[in-house]
Amino acid sequence: MLKPHKLAIIGLGHVGSAVLARAIACQLAAEIVCIDIKPEVAHGEAVDATHSIACALTPNVHVYSGGFEECRDADVIICAAGPSILPGGVMDRLTLAKENIAVIRDVMGEVTKYTRDAVFIMITNPLDVTTHVAATEFGYPAGKVFGTGTTLETMRFKSILGAHYHVDPTDVQGYMLGEHGNSAFPAWSTVSIGGVPLEKLDMFYDHETDFDREVVAGEVVNTAYDVLKSKGWTNTGIAMGACRLAKAVLYDEHAVLTVSTPLGGEYGIEDVSLSLPSVIGKDGVLKRIPLPLPAEEEELLHKSADSVKAVLRANGVIS
Repeated sequence: MLKPHKLAIIGLGHVGSAVLARAIACQLAAEIVCIDIKPEVAHGEAVDATHSIACALTPNVHVYSGGFEECRDADVIICAAGPSILPGGVMDRLTLAKENIAVIRDVMGEVTKYTRDAVFIMITNPLDVTTHVAATEFGYPAGKVFGTGTTLETMRFKSILGAHYHVDPTDVQGYMLGEHGNSAFPAWSTVSIGGVPLEKLDMFYDHETDFDREVVAGEVVNTAYDVLKSKGWTNTGIAMGACRLAKAVLYDEHAVLTVSTPLGGEYGIEDVSLSLPSVIGKDGVLKRIPLPLPAEEEELLHKSADSVKAVLRANGVIS
């Protein structure tokens, strides 16, 4: 008899609780355990979620709270532990590095007491920094730790392009690459809609205004801060992105998605984690796809790497 899929969510704040809600709605796993530094918070979220399952619209998922020992038989772990940017603070995820590096080292120290088999999906910011720490310091198998990376930026990018051309955003092909943060950039060379390349989109699709690459690139990065300033946090988009990645693992989809992993010399870059299109299956990242980027996009990737490396060095993660 096959074991039902088990998901562990670490950190049940605004983001983790949104992951829980969407994991249930998406019928992601038959068993979900909530883990938090505040056990009463994990307990409350689990009980609240359990009450929702009595509704005929939701599947009969077993949701409960527990300690890190519950990771021992998890298939996927999603980590949203640690503080986030607050309204009025510096609008740069990299400012969270010192505090959240310590948080993730504590989390990984606990998780690895019980498993190195579960695929570990990082959400905690600064995403590329925490991912690099988790993936390189705890003996986890290569590819089994990865960050959500520019999955969310790519979703925003597709949403903005879809709205501009009045098409379903799922029909937009294209990636945001690099850092999950201010140096993320659109890989314009990858953009198409329904097989129509970027330079010919205006010929085929309805639009009210001329397409401006700089405006769109800025909007993708800055829209996160617009949400943050408006409601105090961002959680819905990233929760859905994390669930999408978890589904690719649990269903062994071999889906191509932009996630953050330690680079191994692609484009001459190493000692840093960044997002590239990657094939995701039951063992995590099965393969990274080093796209043949034009020179200007490769330069932006190097700038993104330098930005993240500076924070890794400043915090003693790399020399």
